[in-house]
Amino acid sequence: MCQGLLGKKLGMTSLFSPEGDYVPVTVMEVGPCVVTQIKTEAIDGYNALQLGFGEKKRNRINKPLQGHLDKSKEGGSAFLREFSVENPEDYRIGQRVTLDVFQVGERVNVSGTTKGRGFAGVIKRHGFHGGKKTHGSHSHRIPGSIGCSAWPAKVIKGKKMPGQFGNRRKTAQNLKIVDINRDENLIMLKGAVPGAVAGLVEIKKTQIRE
Repeated sequence: MCQGLLGKKLGMTSLFSPEGDYVPVTVMEVGPCVVTQIKTEAIDGYNALQLGFGEKKRNRINKPLQGHLDKSKEGGSAFLREFSVENPEDYRIGQRVTLDVFQVGERVNVSGTTKGRGFAGVIKRHGFHGGKKTHGSHSHRIPGSIGCSAWPAKVIKGKKMPGQFGNRRKTAQNLKIVDINRDENLIMLKGAVPGAVAGLVEIKKTQIRE
């Protein structure tokens, strides 16, 4: 069975569980994905499926990729990603993989690109408290001292400083599938997932079970 799918984040809402609990959920459109390439351990050294998701105008795709997608008779996929699979011989190029691979109550990992917030200071980027606001203070939003005195006389790598904030790949782990709408290819996950609305997400199975 394929270990993951591609999808699109639609936003957040809430619902009530059968026990009456209020559950905040993220709604995502997952699949159907098209198998554009099958990789086997004998040829490629590992078993995986290359899946295509989304639509893209053919004139926006370069000629080599057009030829690659023509093998699956797929007009144009906006995104291509690989997912591991146990038995690649069970799939064929051009086959559509739906969210039937997931079940309610299952735990998954969701990866996406966080919102880009540009160049930010330490208060917004790292949550620093900031300096005193009283009269005479010259330290309000500055990072403060970053040096190490005479030794080692340098700034240690990884120091929290101003810089690019967001636009990074992040993974939310062990999110529970609360509900699945197979007719509209929708999955509801408990909690938040990285990325903006309409952003690409990768959903992968995890080994944790209820």
